[in-house]
Amino acid sequence: MKQSEIKELSTAELQEKLGETKKSYSDLKLAHAISPLENPIQLRTIRRTVARIATELTKRELQ
Repeated sequence: MKQSEIKELSTAELQEKLGETKKSYSDLKLAHAISPLENPIQLRTIRRTVARIATELTKRELQ
């Protein structure tokens, strides 16, 4: 998910999306611990998406 897409979402949608992506990240991490993922780069991209969403939420709280 790109930063431009994140900025277009409302705060409620961002909080919902953050929960979803954190859950998918933990599921992928668990699956990777059991048996290696076919594409381990997915972990990095999802982790960065979580950070982007959290950053946008913090930015909105400060304004």
